[in-house]
Amino acid sequence: MNAYNEAIEYLYTRLPMFTRDGASAFKKDLDNTIKLCAALANPQRKFKTLHIAGTNGKGSTSHMLAAILAEAGYKTGLYTSPHLLDFRERIRVNGQLCDKEFVVDFVHAHRELIEQVTPSFFEITVAMAFDYFEKKKVDIAVIEVGLGGRLDSTNIIHPLLSVITNIGFDHMNLLGNTLAEIAGEKAGIIKRDTPVIISEYAEETAAVFLKKAALEEAPIQFASDTYRTKMLGVDQDYLTVQTTDSSGHSSSYQLDLKGSYQVKNLAGVLSAVDELRKQGFEISDHHVHEALKKVQTTTGIQGRWQQLSKEPFVICDTGHNEDGIHEVLKNLATTNYDQLHFVIGAMRDKDLTHMLPHLPKDAIYYFSAPDMPRALPASELRKEALGFGLKGLDFPSVAAAFDAAKNAYQQGNLIFVGGSNFVVAEVLAGLPTKQ
Repeated sequence: MNAYNEAIEYLYTRLPMFTRDGASAFKKDLDNTIKLCAALANPQRKFKTLHIAGTNGKGSTSHMLAAILAEAGYKTGLYTSPHLLDFRERIRVNGQLCDKEFVVDFVHAHRELIEQVTPSFFEITVAMAFDYFEKKKVDIAVIEVGLGGRLDSTNIIHPLLSVITNIGFDHMNLLGNTLAEIAGEKAGIIKRDTPVIISEYAEETAAVFLKKAALEEAPIQFASDTYRTKMLGVDQDYLTVQTTDSSGHSSSYQLDLKGSYQVKNLAGVLSAVDELRKQGFEISDHHVHEALKKVQTTTGIQGRWQQLSKEPFVICDTGHNEDGIHEVLKNLATTNYDQLHFVIGAMRDKDLTHMLPHLPKDAIYYFSAPDMPRALPASELRKEALGFGLKGLDFPSVAAAFDAAKNAYQQGNLIFVGGSNFVVAEVLAGLPTKQ
């Protein structure tokens, strides 16, 4: 085993990991992150940051902003989670994965610190990202919240700007059972005197954000008040979105992230760009238009309404909570096919009543379980799904389910892969590499 694989293996096996272990890995305070970063001489204070939270859309928004900043000539760090194929997807500079040597050296140099603090996998990854961005001398880093906001390890930064994309039902066992409670956790990233943009106005949550912003004397704006956005169409290459700002000026943008939910995310992205310009960043309209056309190639983002092949016609999407599934269904409604083959899997700790009732009953389902302890066994998922009128077979692995869908596929059909990040990750991992 090479040194990089050993370092990653050490982190995976030694530390509690939310994606594998669930709620037991979620630390309900910032103490460990503060200790780790203090031992590293607080790298997070040495570069500028943007902080992005939200139930859905925070990943896409983070990647779009990172692409725009890079296009405008800024050396841009990007921290996101979880990764789909390679641990280093979490830590990038101008789209490039962080160096393997850095990961090896970091784990080697700080093993004693890790043993002493016993952080979660996420906590050490955050500290590692901050250290990397400081060493790479980034101009700015876009930092995506892992879970919630208030108690998330990333919440030790003092950003130039905070963005909260939307609030929906997810991780209720950790964040609360009402949208207002969940919004309260996300609002935890609002900092004193630091502008905050809420991508989408929603009556149930607006008061929570306004109250927290007033308490922190943070200028707040709802992006959906500034930009009205409308989907004009989608083809094999781009989603085209028309925007109208508050002064009545219209523009149209082509996005290579083609999910219909990007229509909402775009308002937040454009409002964030306006705020960055106010703070002295030189970002032209041309930079914005060009960056949005190539977010996938610039940042390496995967799994957002991503077309994997034309024949068989295969699309994957990592949406896995109620709002995420509604957006998937909206996208399916605008896609032409005559039979849907749905490869699906889920985690044990997900409340499936927020997902299964909404799924199309005329699809053929291929139930699977990702290869991890948190996964719900495929046979149990099939039983639960049957209760909601969803029919299909269960398979011993994601790969077997995907193969069965491809074998059943006929021209004019669509194979959709989703239900969980990890189902998408295993299908992506099985694809022939393009290099």
